[in-house]
Amino acid sequence: MIGRAAAAGVFVATAEPLAGWPAVGDYPANLVAERLAFVLALFALLFGTYRLLADVLMRSANKRRAYDTRNLLRLAFGFVGTVGTLAVVTDNWLGLLFSLGVVGFAVTFALQQPLLSLIAWVYITVKRPYGVGDRVRIGDAKGDVIEVEFLVTTLWEIDGELVSTNQPSGRVVTVPNSVVLSSNVVNFGGGGSPYVWNEVAVQVAYETDLEFARELMREEATDLLGEEMARGIAAYRDALSETPVELEVSDGPTVNVTQGESWVELRLRYLTHPRRGQRAKNALYERILGRFNEHPDRVAFPVSRSR
Repeated sequence: MIGRAAAAGVFVATAEPLAGWPAVGDYPANLVAERLAFVLALFALLFGTYRLLADVLMRSANKRRAYDTRNLLRLAFGFVGTVGTLAVVTDNWLGLLFSLGVVGFAVTFALQQPLLSLIAWVYITVKRPYGVGDRVRIGDAKGDVIEVEFLVTTLWEIDGELVSTNQPSGRVVTVPNSVVLSSNVVNFGGGGSPYVWNEVAVQVAYETDLEFARELMREEATDLLGEEMARGIAAYRDALSETPVELEVSDGPTVNVTQGESWVELRLRYLTHPRRGQRAKNALYERILGRFNEHPDRVAFPVSRSR
């Protein structure tokens, strides 16, 4: 394909087979055919090179790396193809480069926000504060990342105005990439470990046997999340070992005690995947309240109207 297009261009330029044809606008038919043949040769060359590099670079990459690699290659080859096409058509490389410099200077002022979004896309690709599939909060938007394009990031919204408790709303939110450079970005499950710490709070009366109640809560959490939490703690510790942060990580769920106005609040702390956090919380509530109700002589609930 490349050789045929290039050979056709050379043949048209030297033999001038279209010398008797009418001009296309202000340009001879031979010149138009020659430039068209060279443009086709250029696109065939770039497409073949793109496919070769894409096959080599994405062969051993995971889905997220393959996605980023494909976007980078498209941007690079799109730019080279545009400049190459203009150079072949105008046949003036120096003038083209000068014109691109002038146009680029003007575009910088006219399109500041899109350019900031493109710069932010490069930052996202290189530093990877988040990627496709991550659950994030970017500014005021919160959701699962569907796509990271050159100018915008698309989220499958959770919470929002329609629902709560970390549930999908069904809406799609588009966030300009430039927001990443000026707002906090929270990645739920980023930093090398896909797990996050959650809490379930239960209020009991001061007459409650606190140690007994805490043990029941730990038992239910271990029974429900034991294996998953063990894997999560291992991943969490591995992620921490790659950083200078030193934290004490418990081997299992823990229960903290907080004093309220007329009750004691027991906060069960456990590790889970962010997408299963609400499901685990619902199950733990049901299990814990069921166990507490089995022991009314040792666990009492507050009756204050201020609750």
